[in-house]
Amino acid sequence: MSAVNLTSFLSRWTVWAPLAAVIALVLSWGRDLPLFAVVLVAFCLAGAVLAAVHHAEVVAHRVGEPFGSLVLAVAVTVIEVALIVTLMVDGGPKSASLARDTVFAAVMITCNGIVGLSLLVAALRHHVAVFNAEGAGAALATVATLATLSLVLPTFTTSRPGPEFSAPQLTFAAVASLGLYVLFVAVQTVRHRDYFVSVTHDGEPKNGSDDEHAEPPGRSAALFSLLLLLVALVAVVGDAKAVSPTIESGVESAGLPHAVVGVAIALLVLLPETLAAVRAARRERVQTSLNLALGSAMASIGLTIPVIALATVWLEGPLLLGLGATHMVLLALTVVVAALTVVPGRATLLQGGVHLAILAAYIFLAVSP
Repeated sequence: MSAVNLTSFLSRWTVWAPLAAVIALVLSWGRDLPLFAVVLVAFCLAGAVLAAVHHAEVVAHRVGEPFGSLVLAVAVTVIEVALIVTLMVDGGPKSASLARDTVFAAVMITCNGIVGLSLLVAALRHHVAVFNAEGAGAALATVATLATLSLVLPTFTTSRPGPEFSAPQLTFAAVASLGLYVLFVAVQTVRHRDYFVSVTHDGEPKNGSDDEHAEPPGRSAALFSLLLLLVALVAVVGDAKAVSPTIESGVESAGLPHAVVGVAIALLVLLPETLAAVRAARRERVQTSLNLALGSAMASIGLTIPVIALATVWLEGPLLLGLGATHMVLLALTVVVAALTVVPGRATLLQGGVHLAILAAYIFLAVSP
């Protein structure tokens, strides 16, 4: 890396955001923070999350597929799990359902928010949004299976009271979730990669020039991004612990349901994927947008549930995973509508609006159940 390129690299916010988050962590560790300090730490936390995902994408681009997708998914999952476990440790009994709330929020935001917004943007710009129905359908089927195994079945099992798995059931759900996710990554990146590439309005795969990626970063840039990724992840975990008491007390004092915390975590973690999906939709690469949306939903379940299951070895209290009746209705509606959206391989403004309406209903009911 030349001196000019190094100077340009060091001037980027993605370099300074993790460093600022680490400084905030050092200054706030073990202290009771006033409100203005909590706000500053929260800004540093958000910047570290965005920077971590950016550096994970740089590393992923360097190593290539299928390992690149795993790097990005693992990085995002580390952030999500770190926030969940930190808040569960400090939140007491009320946080027993935090993992469920966060994972379900991620599913609703990705399958309705990111998908709906991408279809809306693409349809507004190009009249009709076109994508590969085979790839999108396979991804949706995997998401629906993972969500049902991890979030619906605990409500109906009888080994333990309440919407909770027994230890063997939780182990099975974790192994099945991880196995399905790994299988999907192999299909998407190796065996049936052509199912997940952008297509023309005639349904034909776009040629190489239309789907071409930028040149991979150099070795030194990738290593520097890997270092900053590790720094950002450490900062995210520490800063989340610093602001978690204020988040919990704020939600309680506002009289909001505890599920709102899970929605906030999911929104923060999925913000980079949302921006990337919308950019792809504007370039008439809706399949890329769907890959990002449904892939994020899969990673949220397929990687988060196994890690949370492992964390229950030292976490005290129950782990409530089963959804209530209202959320199961919304999940079923999401799966049915999404299936009707992806089967034709083409979508209009209407489909985008329907998905966004379901997301709006979910957020409204999360605030006012």
